[in-house]
Parts: sequence; C-alpha cells; structure tokens
Amino acid sequence: MLTGLSIRNVVLIEALDLEFGTGLTALTGETGAGKSIILDALGMATGARSDRGLVRAGTDKAQAIAGFSLSNSVAKLLEAHDIDVDPNEDVTLRRSLTKDGRSKAFINDQAVSAKLLSQVGSLLLEVHGQHDGRGLLDAGTHIHLLDLFGGHQTLAARCSAAYTKRRETQAQVEALMALRAKAAEDREFLEHAIAELDRLAPSAGEDVRLSEERRFLQGAEGALTELTAAQDALGEDGAFEARLASALAGIDRLRSKFADNQSNAARALESAAQALERAMLETQEARDAVAVAAQSFDVEPGRLDETEKRLFALRAAARKYDCDIDALIETRSKFAGELSAIENADMDLSKAKSAANKAKETYDKAAFALSKAREKSAQTLDKAVMRELPPLKMERAQFITHIETGDETALGVDKVRFQVSTNPGTALGPLDKIASGGEMARFALAIKVALAGKNDAVMVFDEVDQGVGGAVADAVGKRLARLSKSAQVFVVTHSPQVAAAANHQYRIEKSSTGSTTTTNVTLVADDAREEEIARMLAGETITQEARAAARQLMAS
Repeated sequence: MLTGLSIRNVVLIEALDLEFGTGLTALTGETGAGKSIILDALGMATGARSDRGLVRAGTDKAQAIAGFSLSNSVAKLLEAHDIDVDPNEDVTLRRSLTKDGRSKAFINDQAVSAKLLSQVGSLLLEVHGQHDGRGLLDAGTHIHLLDLFGGHQTLAARCSAAYTKRRETQAQVEALMALRAKAAEDREFLEHAIAELDRLAPSAGEDVRLSEERRFLQGAEGALTELTAAQDALGEDGAFEARLASALAGIDRLRSKFADNQSNAARALESAAQALERAMLETQEARDAVAVAAQSFDVEPGRLDETEKRLFALRAAARKYDCDIDALIETRSKFAGELSAIENADMDLSKAKSAANKAKETYDKAAFALSKAREKSAQTLDKAVMRELPPLKMERAQFITHIETGDETALGVDKVRFQVSTNPGTALGPLDKIASGGEMARFALAIKVALAGKNDAVMVFDEVDQGVGGAVADAVGKRLARLSKSAQVFVVTHSPQVAAAANHQYRIEKSSTGSTTTTNVTLVADDAREEEIARMLAGETITQEARAAARQLMAS
C-alpha cells in the first residue's frame, strides 16, 4: 500500500505532501492541471526513468519521497542487499534529481543504486498506461503475470532451482574440459616445480635463520682477528705472570721488614701485595675468557659460502614462483593439488558429465511441466480477459497469451507475450505495440480483474477511461472498485462515473500568480465530493440535476 507521497520542486509543484488510504483513489482535474506530474513524481520515487526536465524552473533540485507498506517480497530483496528493514514500519523510497541531470536514490535513508530502487519500485507499484515503461508495456512481466494467474509458483521455483543446478554442473564440465585441454603443458611444469621444491625442501622460517647466520658469518673473521690480538696481548708463555710474581716477591720482602710497623707505608704495602695477587688470578681468567670467545668465532671454513648459496637458492625459487620464501611449502602443496586434479581429470570429467546430464534431465522435466501448466492457464486467462472486454467497450477486441519456445532460462523455455487485436480483421500483435494509451489501460484493467487477489502491488491506471463514457465508464469504475477490494488502486480520470466509484478523491488544479504557475492537490471529501462530481458532469455551471445525478452515481 502507498501510504504517502512527498514532492518538492517537481515541474509545477513547489511542495506537496499527500497521505493515502486503502481501496480506490481517484485523481481528477482539468486537462493540463498537472495529474501527470503526480505520476511523474511517483515514478521518480520508485525508480522510473526520469530526466532533469522534472526539476522546477528556478530551483536546483527536485525530490520525491514515497512511503509503502512493506511486503514479504520487498523485505527479502532489501535484506539481500543489507538494507535495514522493520516489518512494522513503512519502507521509504527517496530520489533526488539535480538540474544538471545527476540523480541520487535512497531506501530507508540508505544510499542505493538506481537499479535497486527500480527493482524495489517494480515490486511495489504497477503503472498501466502509455506514459510508463513498466506494467504491461514491459513484455518481460507477462510471463510472471501468467504464472501468478495459474498459481505456478511451486513449478516455477522447481524449474529455477533445476536451472541453477544445470548451470553449475555444466560449468564444472567446461572447467574440467579446459583443464584437460591444457593438462599436457601444465603437467610438465607442475612435475618439474614439485621436484625442484622437493629437492630444495624449504622449512618454515628458514630464510630468517639463514639471514641471521649470514650476518654472523660475515663478521666472524674480523671478530676472530681482534680476539687473537687480545690473546697475544695477554700472552701465553707465562712472562706476564712472571713479572707480576717478581713484583709481588719484592713487595713481600718489604712487608717482612715492616711486619711489626703499623704505619701508613706498611698498610700500603699490604694493599699493593693484595692487588698483585688479584692481578695474577684475573689475568688467567681473562686469558681463558678470551680463548672461549675466540672459539665461538672459529667457524667451519666455507660455511659462509654454503649459507649464502642456500639463502640465494630459496630467494630465487620464491621469485620464480612469485611468492614469499615461507609460502614455498604452500606453493608446493598447491602444485601437488593441481597435478592431482589433472591426473584425475578424466575420471572427474566423466562424473561431471553424468551429473550434468542428470541435471539437464531434471531441468527438462521441470520446464516441460511448467510449459504444460502455462499452456493450460493461458487458455483460461484468455477467456477471463475476453469476458471483461465487452463491458469496457472493447467487444470487438481480441486477446491471446502467445507462448513460444525460447532459450533455456531460470523461467523455463517459454517466451510469453500478450497479443491483441483492437479491430476486426487486423492481425494480432504485441499488446505494447498495438494498443493505444486508453486501450492499454483497459486491457490492463481486464487482466488485473482476472488476476484479482493474486498480487499485492499498488496499481495505477492512467487514461483507463479515455474515449469512453456512460455505461462503459460506469463499468470501468465498478471493475476498479472490485479490484480495489484486494489491492490499493489509483486511477487518473476525467470520468465522473469512475470518480464516483472511488473511496477517496483528490482534485488537481493549476493556478497562476503573476509569472508563477503552480499545481495544487486537494482532498475532496463529504459534500464537496458530490459537488466535484456534479462539476465533472455539468461543467462550469452546476445544476441541481447534475447534483442529483452525482448523488445517484455515488450511491450506485
């Protein structure tokens, strides 16, 4: 249900906010008053093709906002595109258009593509008439309308699922055939690569360890030279210790002479002797520590060359296979998997072909069952539509649901198109090519009456009463009223008979002040509605007879 429409700066409308109720709503007014602007704004909000000509003169931007009750199909589509929805709230479609032609679309205040806005809009709204490329003018909707009429949802879902499976299995066959076609070339490469990586046998983190070892080995020779010099300075022949011992002996002789002396000199000799004793001990410790350090830098000859050779081999392999050194192990596993796939390709291809054949059989059965159901439903639909045409002053028209075999799709193998002939002796042709605007709307009305209760989209009929009056207009009004029992319906009409059948009526008027022209929309209710329908009947001068006729129309 369309709950509201807000329009800003669209052609002659400066600002307009409307709220709508259930049932049938009539939009009335003189020709040129701006009824088409309302439809243009509604189309703009729901994703119809719109151009910058809709922007009101003197303004930079036009905007239209439409609020709809949330249907299950729309909720699923929005959730699939990560649009937040609340099942207890309306879904709001908003679109703005600048004077330089740039457009922005929003659903529930989340920016969306124009394509998604149009998809959602097509689920919420159907416009039937010559001014909108959706509805019956879109031949792609005909197959869905036939399935809706026939209740083919289960068959159609089964066919769609079978088609998806068929596409998946066929894609697998094609992938395996492509794999087998290049298997010889790939096999040679993969076998060589696996053998090379097996010989190299990289381990995780090996490049880091090798890099650290290389840096150590590159500095080891210089370090060993420094440590050797330190050893030479410390001496290894005991001469250094002999000199220290000689010095200590001299100090001891002096200490013996002053053994009983408590002077400062005696205490100094004692300290000197202790220092010489420590020096003799620490000199050996230093010599031992330096020897140990020298041993840690005494590396195996050629070790640096071996380390660099290994590191460079790993880096070369990583460059060759376009990966990090740590990823060489994973690359080897990937190559092994690809080689295994090649070796098993014939067996896998045989299995895939078998699965594809089975999927095709399933699809063919599902598509055949759906086609048979459509053929049967088409005959019933044709009869139902034909019954509705005579009261709509189209008793000489013909309507058939034309079905022909086409390509395999998720919808089956059928191409469905409604065909009509509006005059005796003329050949049947596509509905969207043959019917005029008014005829198109009446055909749509006949089809929708036949489909009554089978969809929840809001329906708009434009020019459905074109070229008819009297009893025919009355028949149009009654059918629109009947249709509105199960769906919300809007009709743009000049006919008092059609307007009288509505539950709600809005009058659209154009007014001018100086050089400014605006379109205004007014809800016509209660006694004013009788007066408005009387005006539609009588013209400028409203007579009592016209008022009586209006009361009779509204009561019928």
